[in-house]
Amino acid sequence: MAEQAAAVVCVTGASGYIASWLVKLLLHRGYTVRATVRNLSDPQKVEHLLALEGAAERLKLFESDLLIQGSFDSVVHGCQAVFHTASPVALVASDPQKELIDPAVKGTMNVLESCKKASLKRVIITSSMASVMFNYNPLGPDVVVDESWYSDTAFCRDKKEWYALSKTLAETAAREFSEANGLDLITLHPGFVIGPLLQPTINLTSQSFADLISKGKEVWPSGVYRYVDVRDTALAHILAFENVTARGRYCLVNKVIRSSQALDMLTQIFPSLELATVDKKKNDGVGNGSLDDNLPPYKVSKERAESLGVCFTPLEVTFKDTVESLKEKGIIDF
Repeated sequence: MAEQAAAVVCVTGASGYIASWLVKLLLHRGYTVRATVRNLSDPQKVEHLLALEGAAERLKLFESDLLIQGSFDSVVHGCQAVFHTASPVALVASDPQKELIDPAVKGTMNVLESCKKASLKRVIITSSMASVMFNYNPLGPDVVVDESWYSDTAFCRDKKEWYALSKTLAETAAREFSEANGLDLITLHPGFVIGPLLQPTINLTSQSFADLISKGKEVWPSGVYRYVDVRDTALAHILAFENVTARGRYCLVNKVIRSSQALDMLTQIFPSLELATVDKKKNDGVGNGSLDDNLPPYKVSKERAESLGVCFTPLEVTFKDTVESLKEKGIIDF
């Protein structure tokens, strides 16, 4: 552990939701962190990172652009590992190629090109369940999704699932490049990430969770959520570096539940919340259209994540901490 804690590592897109927690936990474990942001002059990108415990001694910020080749060369030089988290997240895009696909794919390749030039132990990429589940495979209570599943690019294009397409193309390109160039690549695939916010601006999944609370809004057409705690997600990145036997892909999902179940759980934790209700008779898009809250929509395997040492935070704790964080930041009020 002493050797690992003394390591110098790079985190790309460090101002983001998962990445901010990753930087926090790395500093807490004694790592020296080189972190990239898009704009060093933007206080919303840097101030919360500079305020982290240990930042003054072991955090250095760099300005890098995903679409500029060589932008990461000087940052990754001398690092033992790179955590590549930087990638745009959006459910809607007017120009999917420019807004999502190019930054995800070209950005990943630019980072890996820089990693190829450096002597690295390992490259860990933050992918998504979006590169695992968007395909024609049937879902139902008896189905267990695992790392052998891959999203289908034809399906993504047909359904206009541009974010899923960007993550799928980026993962495929990264794996092909790493295999051809001898990089030790690990991809992590978190689901719907919630938990306390460190950054001053709200991210997509946190906003969606706030919408679920305030409006009863079903963010996904199916009203099904693959929840995972942001702290568990960040820690899984570190464990993927520290565990010498780690290989390949890791799904990160604590529990799959429906909107109605999430709202019921929130009502139990916060009785004072006046929550909108979800029509439990509505077709949830899974199985034959009959919604039974006693059955899971489907499951996501935890086996490989737990083999890394991930102990998933109880969902009730994640919900409580998320709501309290959103309230503290003035995003919800009750």
